[in-house]
Amino acid sequence: MSYPIKETLKNYFGHDGFRPLQQEAVETILNRRDLLMILPTGGGKSLCYQLPALLLEGLTVVVSPLLALMHDQVTALQAMNVHAAMLSSMQDESESKAVYRDLYAGKTRLLYVAPERFKSENFVAMLQELPLALFVIDEAHCVSEWGHEFREDYRKLDRLKKLFPAVPIAAFTATATQRVAQDITANLGLNAPHIIKGTIFRPNLFIEVQRRQKDGKAQLTAFLNQHKNESGIIYTLSRKNTETLAAFLQSKGFKAKPFHAGLDNSEKKSTFEAFVNDDIEIVVATIAFGMGIDKSNIRFVVHMQLPKTLESFYQEIGRAGRDGLESHTLLLFSASDVVQREQMMQEIPEGPYKTHALNKLEQMASFSKAHRCRHQNIAAYFEDSIGLCDTSCDICTAPDIEKVDITEDAQKFLSAVYRLDQRFGQAYVIDVLRGSVTEKILGNKHDKLSVYGIVKTESRGKWQIVAEHLLEIGALARGEHRELLLTPLGIDLLKGNATTDIEPARLIEVRTQKAAKSVDVEDMDFEMQHFEVLRQLRKELASEAGIPPYMVFSDKTLKEMAHALPSTKEDMLDIHGVGEQKFKKFGQAFLTACQNL
Repeated sequence: MSYPIKETLKNYFGHDGFRPLQQEAVETILNRRDLLMILPTGGGKSLCYQLPALLLEGLTVVVSPLLALMHDQVTALQAMNVHAAMLSSMQDESESKAVYRDLYAGKTRLLYVAPERFKSENFVAMLQELPLALFVIDEAHCVSEWGHEFREDYRKLDRLKKLFPAVPIAAFTATATQRVAQDITANLGLNAPHIIKGTIFRPNLFIEVQRRQKDGKAQLTAFLNQHKNESGIIYTLSRKNTETLAAFLQSKGFKAKPFHAGLDNSEKKSTFEAFVNDDIEIVVATIAFGMGIDKSNIRFVVHMQLPKTLESFYQEIGRAGRDGLESHTLLLFSASDVVQREQMMQEIPEGPYKTHALNKLEQMASFSKAHRCRHQNIAAYFEDSIGLCDTSCDICTAPDIEKVDITEDAQKFLSAVYRLDQRFGQAYVIDVLRGSVTEKILGNKHDKLSVYGIVKTESRGKWQIVAEHLLEIGALARGEHRELLLTPLGIDLLKGNATTDIEPARLIEVRTQKAAKSVDVEDMDFEMQHFEVLRQLRKELASEAGIPPYMVFSDKTLKEMAHALPSTKEDMLDIHGVGEQKFKKFGQAFLTACQNL
């Protein structure tokens, strides 16, 4: 059957042609074939199902996770004289009855509903009485428990194919790894779906990453001063932070308001509408804000803390520059963000899902510290391959720096992974290389390996950087239980068939600083996990000695230890607050702890 595709595109949407991949998706749906489309935010996914809905006989049911998204799309369609409607818990009885009347009368072309709506047997029974053209599953990554926004009600949409086997399903998402894509296909029961995957590269998004200094407010203010009178979203971790940060920005003359789930509906609606209508410039929000927002002129997105996954990060920065114009994204992070995220994950039951969540967090942390093209890094995560962005990230636009060859160090690390039969994680490999004397290493007889203790005099921090670099360039991968695995590139490096280099600054960062006494602890970057280990040791030693913990070492001293990770007595004596007498009493215990971190 022939459809007037181009005419409909022009008459309703005002476009003379399609964006890349849109026509392929439209034709797949018109041919009544199941579809999975993975297309970055701003690529025009909604048109791919809205246009066929105008041409197919029957009702198109769109499943969407957010009321704001549904409301925006229905309003936009109605403005084009398309009969679209939504059913939600926000509607009163009279509004719902009007929607049902139009559905039974055959007037409605597109109906938007939340996934929870399918819990209602009355709703399902109604659909069985209507001629259906298509089911659309928007934000389809919510179906997958391996995705970053898994929702139980999405998982239950597997009943659609059982109840309506003849109705095709079109699933759309901006982000999906191969594993997530397979999970979407399997759980929705898609029948030999046509899969369309767009490139992950958004050249109009400039991605910048900075280590957060103190609370990050000075960095944020400097950034916003470059984007005066422009629209943007600032993401922060807690509800309280949205309010305090919005108040701070208001005091600096910015038109900013907070947005989080704890606000009453009228306030959230007011802020949302003020932002969409350009009455305010900035929304300071928790991560829920902005999903599906159609505001095209968002010029910047800022993250004040580390997101929990690269999927989340990519989707959130994708809310900028949907009009294709240049936009700027900034991520501020510190080591403490990882600890905070891990603490939030403690309630997850032990098992594969928790391990998967921790792996995703680690990949996000590695991204923040990486010295590789930001866009190329993101693309690799989503199994896409692109060249350097050249002008769209802080790495590619930084001045050229002569790098240091670390092939020999890489070979030492890869050799240890190989001789440990690719069965252990990063910390254990480093322990073996540094000759740590632990019960586990001795029990496994790994102290007999040729690689045991070959870098005994070198800092743990250096080898953490080497490991991160090998993971970053794809010479190592992580297994299901976080064990390190050699990749083809890793094998080439090990055999001497490839080389690798690194920016000198990355290695300088991890050297023990002899001038530690002059370092401002508040400006220091240290792993919060390390500080907690040292603090627990201090508590135990203080208890044994019958003295308050601060008399062992001060917090300032512990933070400097966590920063420098001294590996010798001389290094330890360079730490503020550590003298010969304190070292005699407590120093060796802390030195051993630092060596094992």
